[in-house]
Amino acid sequence: MAARRASARARPNVLMTGTPGTGKTTTCSLLADAAGVVHVNIGDLVREKGLHDGWDEDLDCHVINEDLVCDELEDRMEEGGVLVDYHGCDFFPERWFDLVVVLQTDNSILHDRLTSRGYMGAKLTNNIECEIFQVLLEEARESYKEDIVMLLRSDSVEDISKNVSTLTEWINNWRPSQ
Repeated sequence: MAARRASARARPNVLMTGTPGTGKTTTCSLLADAAGVVHVNIGDLVREKGLHDGWDEDLDCHVINEDLVCDELEDRMEEGGVLVDYHGCDFFPERWFDLVVVLQTDNSILHDRLTSRGYMGAKLTNNIECEIFQVLLEEARESYKEDIVMLLRSDSVEDISKNVSTLTEWINNWRPSQ
């Protein structure tokens, strides 16, 4: 049934994941414009629709309700042409995505980006360690078929531009599986 759903979509669905600060939202915004896909930022969706179970004081963020998020996105994902932007990936149904992109950034660059956003303490440490240990790359490889997982560097504006170009070409050349 998953193959049938994928082939019914005229446009692919892409998941953009990576540690906070790797450039997901910037890349997604540019890619959505370039490739004509819909950008869904999960953090914004959770806030706008109240799809959470409260606030985590230690990590200074909402505790998302994964079931509510998936319920909210189900119909949209079946239509296709959706670019999902989130720092996790293991709770989304595998059938939703035709490509899973993991952005990675050099730790010193990431540290500077996160501290400029006001990250400190446990939140800063957890995110830097997540990048060092490639947690999100491993999560993507464990949650999706390895042939749809794409690792991209995101250290600079040039990297982001190159990634948008690469992904736009991939989206424009995508064909539904038979």
